[in-house]
Amino acid sequence: MIRVNFNKSGKLITGFECKGHSMSAPSGQDIVCAAVSSACLMTANTVTEVLKLDADAAATDGYLRLQIKSSPQSAQDILEGLHLHLAELEKQYPENIKVKFTEE
Repeated sequence: MIRVNFNKSGKLITGFECKGHSMSAPSGQDIVCAAVSSACLMTANTVTEVLKLDADAAATDGYLRLQIKSSPQSAQDILEGLHLHLAELEKQYPENIKVKFTEE
């Protein structure tokens, strides 16, 4: 199962951690994994390369983390969009993805 945890500080999303595999299909054919990976990578790249925010990011097979160090308010639209996208995937594939929030 893919588990995505969004970090919040007050009303602001400050980052997220995504880990695991959906196991909904064989590697290379897993549409849930592809959708989640693509959305998370796009978000991380937008925050770090387009918005140029100071952030800590890490990625390995089955793992991606993004933590914004300063000015998280500048990334709220993209982070909220990612949350909405992943929450919809969770509704469609509840056995394969779990999305939650953690207060910092």
